[in-house]
Amino acid sequence: MQSFSIPDPYQVTSAAVIKKTGAKFAVKDRYSEIQNPKPVLSEVEVSEIDLPRLVVMISGSGTNLQALIDACRNGDLAAEIVLVVSNRHDAYGLERAREAGIERLYFPLKPYRIAGESREVYDADLAAKIKPYEPDLIVLAGWMHVLTPAFLNQFPGQVINLHPALPGQFDGVDAIKRAYDAYERGEITYSGCMVHYAVPEVDSGPVVEQTLVTFREGDLLEDFEMRMHAAEHQLIVYATKKALAARMS
Repeated sequence: MQSFSIPDPYQVTSAAVIKKTGAKFAVKDRYSEIQNPKPVLSEVEVSEIDLPRLVVMISGSGTNLQALIDACRNGDLAAEIVLVVSNRHDAYGLERAREAGIERLYFPLKPYRIAGESREVYDADLAAKIKPYEPDLIVLAGWMHVLTPAFLNQFPGQVINLHPALPGQFDGVDAIKRAYDAYERGEITYSGCMVHYAVPEVDSGPVVEQTLVTFREGDLLEDFEMRMHAAEHQLIVYATKKALAARMS
C-alpha cells in the first residue's frame, strides 16, 4: 500500500483529504529500484501549495489589516494576502502592507469626480484592477466607499465587509460614536460588530459572524472604542476563515 509522507502542517494521507483542504499539490512520485518488481513509493515532493488568495481594501490606519497579516504569518489564517487596496494615499495601512511585503494599489475616487465620471465607472475600473490577482475573497477592512453592482457583480459572493455595529443597528458612518451616544441616553446596554457579505445597500447583506461588545459603568467613548476595536481584530480573522471555508467547500 502506498503512503504519502508530507511534512507538517499538512499531514494528510489521501487525495480525498488533500481535495477537502483546498490545497493544491504538485506531486512527483519516485520509485526505488528493487528486486521486487512491485513499485514502492519512496518520496513525494510537494513543490507548490496554493493558499486561498485575499485582497484587503482599506481607507485608514489598517489595524484590522494588521490583524489579518499577523494571522496569516502565525498560521491562524491559512491564506495569502496578495493585494492591499486603498482609496487614500495617506492611509497608514499601505505602510503596513509595504512592511509585510504585500503589493499595494492606491486607487482614488477624486480624479473620477473631477472628470465627471460616475461611481459605477470608478467601481468597474477598480474591479478590473483587482481581477488579475484572482482573489478567492475580498475583505473590506475599513473601506469607506459603498460598492455598486459594477464592482460587486464581478466578484459574486466573494466580498465581505466589517462593520462596528450589529445587524440593523447604526448603519453607515460613525457607528461607534452613535452607539455610545445611545448608551448615554439609556437606550442600549450593548452594541457589537459584524462581518457580512457586501451588497449595494450600506452595511447590509447576509451576516457571516457577529459579536457583542457591552458597555461598562463609567465608560468613556475612548474606552468603548478600544474594546470595540479589539473585538473587530478577532472577529475579522474568524469571519474570514469562515467565509473562505464556505467558499472552498
